[in-house]
Amino acid sequence: MDDPVLSRRVALDILVACLDKGQPLDDALARHQGFANLDPRDRAFVRLLLATTLRRLGEIEEVMGFLVERPLEGANAAGRQVLRLGAAQLLFLGTPPHAAVDTSVRLVVDAGLPHLKGLANAVLRRISRDGPALLGDRDPARLNTPQWLWESWTESYGEEATRAIAAAHLIEAPLDLTPRSNAQFWAGQLEGDLLPTGSIRREGGGNITELPGFAEGAWWVQDAAATLPVRLLGEISGKHVADLCAAPGGKTLQLAAAGADVTAVDISARRMTRVGENLARAGLSAKLVTADAGKWVTDETFDAILLDAPCSGTGTLRRHPDIAWLKDEQDVGRLTLTQDRLLVRAAELLKPGGTLVYAVCSLQDDEGPARLEALLGRDKRLRRVPVEPAELPGIVGAITPKGDVRTLPSMWPERRGMDGFFIGRLQKG
Repeated sequence: MDDPVLSRRVALDILVACLDKGQPLDDALARHQGFANLDPRDRAFVRLLLATTLRRLGEIEEVMGFLVERPLEGANAAGRQVLRLGAAQLLFLGTPPHAAVDTSVRLVVDAGLPHLKGLANAVLRRISRDGPALLGDRDPARLNTPQWLWESWTESYGEEATRAIAAAHLIEAPLDLTPRSNAQFWAGQLEGDLLPTGSIRREGGGNITELPGFAEGAWWVQDAAATLPVRLLGEISGKHVADLCAAPGGKTLQLAAAGADVTAVDISARRMTRVGENLARAGLSAKLVTADAGKWVTDETFDAILLDAPCSGTGTLRRHPDIAWLKDEQDVGRLTLTQDRLLVRAAELLKPGGTLVYAVCSLQDDEGPARLEALLGRDKRLRRVPVEPAELPGIVGAITPKGDVRTLPSMWPERRGMDGFFIGRLQKG
């Protein structure tokens, strides 16, 4: 007989690892052996429950603030996460009240907090009865966006655009796939929509390894916006191209499929192993180097370089809602130092006349245009190459006044959005 508490117990462990211990959600999922041992239906439920809890955490906290007088901290911290999971089920997932309440009460006991049974029961029963009224006409976009992000986006994009970005983050992202070739054929096979940029978009969920074309590497998972940096390199067939900070490898596969002679560099051996596996599955090849790209010692120079630098990831909150609660302004400040170091090294590795594309999946200006301007001020051999509208088919409003690219999660609302990227293109004289 199925134990309805088991999947929720796994979700609790992972939420504690994420919010109380600072682990990224994807890492916490990968490390939890119990999650891997769940059947596919329960794994899907755990993912949905965690994503919803994190995506709607601001609203959940607003409701909890009315019902829990004393903060659940220290030894009682796990109880706070139990209540958050229970509230997410009741407020947003439509879980039957008896199931959400009873399993939550069992969870606090299992967590060694039997003294919280009464509190969990009372709070969640109140939410099950009065949840919509407690939420009232509050502002979901504002409540679910941390203050520092809201302020920085408002400064960069204005109030209206910030509200649209925040609203887009509340919608579960669809599944985007990049076909190796024969895009129209695979869109039909996968029952997906062929986007103007060449990606195939379909509903998320399910086991992607069971989809047509997975085994033969006919496509790979990659947000539509993440495909744009490679497109902006232009014709690369036969060219020697470096993909710096290459993992998880979608852009490496794009480059190889376009006929480039690719050298992919990343600091993580584990992630590079995954890149190699995906290349092999797709029947593509690239030279793989495990190294810190900013310190990589090589005699090679390159016709083109793609640098998708480590960043805060604030443009990917649709897919990674934990980032909103795990990152802060100090993280952005530290990352800009890394981005500057990588850009300087990329410029050194680029041949005269070569093209450098810099990309970050961040909405923070400090990680995007500010880094490009710093490099241009530092290295007078480089010049900006503005992007033309024809290079971004179907995407309106993404080209900045200086000719860089800024995609926002609120773009393509009729297609359920895209990740937020900054992309700049330079040429070396």
